[in-house]
Amino acid sequence: MKFAKNTFLIIEEICQLLLIFRNDLMKENKFQRDLIKEIKERFPGCLVFKNDPNYIQGVPDLTVLYGKQWALLECKKSAHEEHQPNQDYYIERGNDMSIARFIYPENRTEVLDELQQTFKPRR
Repeated sequence: MKFAKNTFLIIEEICQLLLIFRNDLMKENKFQRDLIKEIKERFPGCLVFKNDPNYIQGVPDLTVLYGKQWALLECKKSAHEEHQPNQDYYIERGNDMSIARFIYPENRTEVLDELQQTFKPRR
């Protein structure tokens, strides 16, 4: 009987952890969805591509093409979220070529303003 009770408690804890993970994932997905919408509104005619995380580990979530410029964005649900393997590498590489940023609710406006500056036509 004690074994069954312990097993039930373990299963209950696993279910609670899965719910927390699911809620966190939903928050990041909603943030990403809202961000894509805002980018398309701010930069009419731009192309926003969601990159496949299973293709290359650490590649940023989004590629934004606008005119002759481009950006890479790695979406995080908060400023304190841990970076996954290779994410820093790809953000640094992308930033050397154009603009690449980690973006989360706390720096959203700042990053979008940086994109605005980057996407301005050069004379």
